[in-house]
Amino acid sequence: MFKVNQNKTEALYLQIKDILIKRIQNGSWEAHSLIPTEQELMKEFDVSRTTIRQAISILVQTGLLEKTQGRGTIVKPQKLVGSLGRLKGFAEEVVEKGQMPQSKLIRAEFKKQVFTEKAMLEVDEEDSILLVERIRFADDTPIALERTCWPYDIGNILMDYDLNEARYYEILEDHNIYLKKANEKIVAMNATQDEADLLGIRPGEALLEMTRLSFGMNDHPMEYTKTKYRSDQYHYDIELNR
Repeated sequence: MFKVNQNKTEALYLQIKDILIKRIQNGSWEAHSLIPTEQELMKEFDVSRTTIRQAISILVQTGLLEKTQGRGTIVKPQKLVGSLGRLKGFAEEVVEKGQMPQSKLIRAEFKKQVFTEKAMLEVDEEDSILLVERIRFADDTPIALERTCWPYDIGNILMDYDLNEARYYEILEDHNIYLKKANEKIVAMNATQDEADLLGIRPGEALLEMTRLSFGMNDHPMEYTKTKYRSDQYHYDIELNR
C-alpha cells in the first residue's frame, strides 16, 4: 500500500500524483476503468479535496487520466512506444506494455507483380514473394495496418502457420533464421477512407508510416514491411547520445 508522508518536504499532491501513476503503471487501475471518487481518495490519503484535485489535474494534463461528463475520471489507454534502437516486432512492443497483441488477417498470397517489393528484397524477376496484410491490435484496439513481404522460401515457412496469430520473428527463430539488422524510415501521412474504416478512425486523421527493410545474418534482405500506425495510439522514442 502506497502512503503519503506528512513530514516529507515534497508537497502532498505530488506524492499522491506519484502513487496514482504507479497504480496505472502496475495495472491496479486498468485502461478505461473509473478511478475512485474524490471523496474516496480524500478519505484514503487523509488530505483535502484541493490536494486530490491538484494531483488528478496533473495526470489529466499529462494524458494518463481523462475526465468524462457524467461518469467521472477514467484511466486513458496509453500509447505504444516503439524504440528506434532495437529491432523487435509489434507483438513484442505490445507485450512489453502489458497488453495482449492480436491480429486480423486481411490477405496472404504469393505474388509476382509487386516489382518495388521484389527489388527491395533482391529476388529474381521470375520469383514470387509472399505478401501478407494484417490489422494489428493491442488488446481490442486497432493500432496499425501492416503490409509485409517475404522471399518465397521464408514465405513457405510462414504459410504453415495461422497468420492471424503468427509472430513472424519467433517463427523464423524456431527455424534457425535470425534477423541481424534493419533500416527504417518514418513519415507522416493522412488516413484514406479504407484505412480509416479498418482502424476505426476518421478519414484524414494522422498516421505514422514505418517502412522497414530487414536483413538476415548473411546481410541479404529478408523482410520488407510497411506499417501504418494510428498517431493517437503509437509513438517512437529515440535515445540520443553525445
